[in-house]
Order: sequence, then structure tokens, then C-alpha cells
Amino acid sequence: MQHDAKRSLVTGGAGFLGSHLCERLLAQGDEVWCLDNLSSGRQANIAHLLEHPRFHWLEQDVCTPVELPVQAIYNLACPASPVHYQADPVATTRTCVMGALNMLELARRQGATILQASTSEVYGDPLQHPQQESYWGHVNPVGLRSCYDEGKRCAESLFFDYQRQYGVAIKVVRIFNTYGPRMRADDGRVVSNFIVQALRGEPLSLYGDGRQTRSFCYVDDLLEGLLRMMASPPSCCGPLNLGNPDEFSMAELAAQVIALTGSQGGVRHAPLPADDPRQRQPDISQARAWLDWQPQVRLASGLASTVAYFRKELAL
Repeated sequence: MQHDAKRSLVTGGAGFLGSHLCERLLAQGDEVWCLDNLSSGRQANIAHLLEHPRFHWLEQDVCTPVELPVQAIYNLACPASPVHYQADPVATTRTCVMGALNMLELARRQGATILQASTSEVYGDPLQHPQQESYWGHVNPVGLRSCYDEGKRCAESLFFDYQRQYGVAIKVVRIFNTYGPRMRADDGRVVSNFIVQALRGEPLSLYGDGRQTRSFCYVDDLLEGLLRMMASPPSCCGPLNLGNPDEFSMAELAAQVIALTGSQGGVRHAPLPADDPRQRQPDISQARAWLDWQPQVRLASGLASTVAYFRKELAL
């Protein structure tokens, strides 16, 4: 994929996805501004980039306006794990909405192209399976998860309004469950939860009957989708699903993690959290058509890399 070097801003750039994206952008020649307030991101994720001559670190909240000479904006800022986004739901909604407004205004002033990292959570507990971009979703607007679900839905609305009203060049992607190195040990999402519990010899927390499903995309595949989306023609503005269509039950995932780690802790069942989706699988036919993109990393391979990362992280 040919790339002309740009001046790029990554909000949430010290997070799991953002730090990997900063690396990829630097590798392809971009000058990169990384903005993060470290509420869920970690400076350790970008420590190796701080001396890079084309990397600029800004410890700042995305809700605070900023002026930078950028041509491309990747708006990734917002905790993506229920544990973290439910800890301060007002801040989560503010980040989703005010952060989107600030970045859209920056894009408008600079004439930049802006990509919104939206989420499969806009589909809620879906009544359509697999989920297509044309599906409007089944979201509880007053539930515990609504700060994130509705915050991201509002951000999408703002993006398309800025496109229609001001001509801002937008790209909107809906990211499905993504995993890999640099996830936090206390991330709260199922892949990191299972791996950390298994490595510590604890029983894996299996919620409900374990038959609820997710589709897991390895971080390298997801990043390739983001970069292809940013490089796509102006007519490709989305929303586009980015995720791995291979669907696994939580019980199947637990079995794979136990086999990889040799854990003897077994599993323990717990009640299913409120509004937890029963099924989650992306229809990626639009991404295939527009971006010539589909995931390449199989779950077993991605899990092995992630387990190796957490063994080192936990010094086990």
C-alpha cells in the first residue's frame, strides 16, 4: 500500500491500539503527535518512541481544544473496556462527544481528514446477526453501558453532520473486539481477563452459561484496516465494520486459553452483566469491497503472542 508521509495526530495514542498505531505511522514516514491524558493509556506503551525525531508527546485531555498543523487525525481517545468506561460514565460521555467535537473542529480548521474509531457497541445487544453497517442497533439508552454505546453513536452523528454541513473529510470505522500485546492486565475485557487469570493459576471468570459469542481481531489486522481506511478514496467515509468474522463462544475461548497456558485453575461461573451482548459478529463485506481488507491472524496464533506478552508483563 503506497503512502505519502503526513502530519498525523493520534488521540488516545498511549493506549493499547493508539500506541501500536503511532508505531505504524512513524514506520511509514509520518510525523506523529500523540495525545493522551493517561486515564487508561500508559506512558510505558510509548516510552520507546519518545526519542524519535518525528514523534511528539502531548499529555492532554481530548476534551481540551488543541491547535496542531496536522493533515490526518485518528480519534481513538476513550476507554474501551466496560470496567474503565463505567468507572466515570460522565467523563466517558464527555470524551466521546466533546472529544469528537474538538477533533472535528481541528479537522475543519486544518483541512485534515479525520477518522473516528467507533465501536461494535453501537449495535448494542443486536437482533441482527451478523451485524451489517445498515443495522441501526438495539441499545439500552439508560443502561450501565450507555455512556459508551450512546457516546459513540452521538460521535458518529457529529461526524456525518460535519461532513454534510462543513464538508469535513471523514472516515468512520466500527471496531469489533480487538486484542494483543499492550492490553492492560486490569483491562477488564475477556481476552486479557482469561489470560491473566490463567497465568496466575486462578479460575477463569465465565459469565452466564458461556455460550455468548464474540469475534476477536488481532491488533495487527485491525491496524492494517485503519491505515487502509485513511488511505481510501474520499467517497469511502463509512461507517465500515472492522473485525474478525470468526465467531467463538466464551467457553471456547476459555478452553483455548487454558490449553495455551497449561492452567489448572479451571473456570468459575458468574452472573451475566447487565446489557451484555449475547452475540457479536461483524459482516465485513463492505471492508472487503472498499479496502480489500480481511483479517489474516487466526485466534490461536494471536492468543499465543498475547500470552507471551502477558507472561513477560506479569514476570511469570
